[in-house]
Amino acid sequence: MQLRGRRGLGIAVLMAVAAVSAGCTSPEPVASSSPTPEYVSTYETPPPVAYAPLTGVAVEDPATLAHPSLAAKIDNHPDARPQVGLQATDLVFEELVEGGLTRYVAVWHSNVPAEIGPIRSIRPMDPDIISPFGGIVAYSGGQLRFVAIMQQTDVYNAIHGQKDTADVMYRTKTKAAPHNVLVKAPELIGMHAELAPPPQQYSYADAMAGATATREGQPVAGVDLVLGGSAHPSWRWDAASGRWLRLQDGAVDSDSNGAQLSAANVVVVRVPISNDGGVPKTELIGAGEAWVLSGGGMVHANWSKTDRTAPIRLVDDTGAVIRLAPGNSWFELVPNSGSVTPVPAA
Repeated sequence: MQLRGRRGLGIAVLMAVAAVSAGCTSPEPVASSSPTPEYVSTYETPPPVAYAPLTGVAVEDPATLAHPSLAAKIDNHPDARPQVGLQATDLVFEELVEGGLTRYVAVWHSNVPAEIGPIRSIRPMDPDIISPFGGIVAYSGGQLRFVAIMQQTDVYNAIHGQKDTADVMYRTKTKAAPHNVLVKAPELIGMHAELAPPPQQYSYADAMAGATATREGQPVAGVDLVLGGSAHPSWRWDAASGRWLRLQDGAVDSDSNGAQLSAANVVVVRVPISNDGGVPKTELIGAGEAWVLSGGGMVHANWSKTDRTAPIRLVDDTGAVIRLAPGNSWFELVPNSGSVTPVPAA
């Protein structure tokens, strides 16, 4: 049918518009409700991460590390136990002394308790152990020749009975002499705030899982050691706490706060022993065999120390640097005449 004239033309146009409208499926555009992003024009550098040099643990406030370390010669005679402040140490070195007993060189820096001790006399190997840290060493005296060697180092010697220690060392009534000299640790450190903090000594992984012994070591339940006739320390892995727990002669070894002594790392160092006028001397300038325990694993290693002020260097059997787990470490200086017995994992 044809539509003619203006009326017909108008009707045709309306019908065409309606047809186009009916066949259109595209929706009308809708304004976006998303806000326009705002960009910050300046960048704030995050604060640097500080690590405790003797534990590899990250700390929030670097100012807490801006003080010297405090090393002390700690008694391990049965009458001296339980010792004060040992669980707060960064490092402990166990060494053979007379009579088949051992004593400790303990080092505090990142965590300083109110008191430490009991302290005892210096021995001929202690300058080699303590010198790399600088700072302060506290002890109760000793043979004049050994004291003279310690005083020849760059470490400040704080000795019981001297005028400069009268206010920071005292005899507690809770133990019998000579196993009762305690040290007011923060006060002693505060007296020598001008001394530099210790340098980093060892390599540390970012976390326990990255430590060399954790990644590459043989799983073990622990290790049994013989340092002397009266010194049989042991360590056992506690997966719940992620720590090595210390025993002495098969019994739990505790700090004075009642907590079992523990460590993130146990480093077993085989050492020769010489005789210095009837006093056993651990020979640490040299090299030898070692084992490192971290994260439930134990890896064979080699140690070396080039001179008195150098730290103990630890490498694996390929020559790669051993990485310790972040946390405190105990170094067991086991004589070549002693023994190291790994305890297989269950």
